Amino acid sequence: MSPLRFLSLSLSFSTLTKHLIRTTTPSSSSSSSSSFLLHRRRSLPSNTMSAAALSPLPASHTISLPSQPGVPVRLVAGPGLSEPELRSVVECGLFKQWLRKLEGEKGVLGRGSGGFELREVLIQGVDYFGKRVGFLKFKAVIIDKETGHKVPGIVFARGPAVAILILLESEGETYAVLTEQVRVPTGRFVLELPAGMLDDDKGDFVGTAVREVEEETGIQLNVGDMIELTAFLDSSTGSRVFPSPGGCDEEISIFLYKGSVSKETIEQLQGKESGLREHGELIKVRVVPYSKLWRATADAKVLMAIALYEMALKDGLVQQT
Repeated sequence: MSPLRFLSLSLSFSTLTKHLIRTTTPSSSSSSSSSFLLHRRRSLPSNTMSAAALSPLPASHTISLPSQPGVPVRLVAGPGLSEPELRSVVECGLFKQWLRKLEGEKGVLGRGSGGFELREVLIQGVDYFGKRVGFLKFKAVIIDKETGHKVPGIVFARGPAVAILILLESEGETYAVLTEQVRVPTGRFVLELPAGMLDDDKGDFVGTAVREVEEETGIQLNVGDMIELTAFLDSSTGSRVFPSPGGCDEEISIFLYKGSVSKETIEQLQGKESGLREHGELIKVRVVPYSKLWRATADAKVLMAIALYEMALKDGLVQQT
């Protein structure tokens, strides 16, 4: 291509470019097209802003704890939780129990704990039993002051519960009374001890145990006949057992009941349907020879109860018959 031909094409392209800039820019200034696009992005109308930018700030609340004066604790509602729901969590017995345990003599924030601070609690979920808070899911930000690192703090809170090992002697054989019911979290039917949660903050463990036995098995027990196996644990343990302390606050008091019945009663109990049907409890009673109990189920409450009972027998804390 000749130099003149190349120069002509270059001039034509330059003229075309200048024409396009003049027709697309709002003024005759020499601003580049990139800066024009940035300007337009900055000038987008407010109704085109992202949903995240328009969403309201999460509800929050601040509390003070006696164990860490001058260090406020921020409570934050997770996505989907309203201000009234956050307030119900702050005021519920379940959350207050967790705080009391944190600040107790042997608690994480208690004296001699090693220096930890609770900074924030993110409430992620709330389940209600009627108007009462039943279950809580939250994430606690607890800092080890020495290292500055966070301590794992994901919590499923459900509070204290009771379980009852019922041993019935009949014609020289000892039987354990279990319940069989659907346990959706496991995806299975589970054989387990009669058990239940405390309905309030009064701490009536024995009364709750007796009531749960009657509801789940139909057997009526006297409060005076109950022996609390977990009471034999060292006082430093709180005299309760923790089935899953890595993620759940549940602590269980395990009781023992021993009695004598006829063979006919054992047969009547086997397969008996019970439970509060209106609450979705579809329970069947199962009677298992005690000698085979430890192999009959993977229920942790059963296995803990056997261990406590056998050690109490060995130490003479309960009688064989």
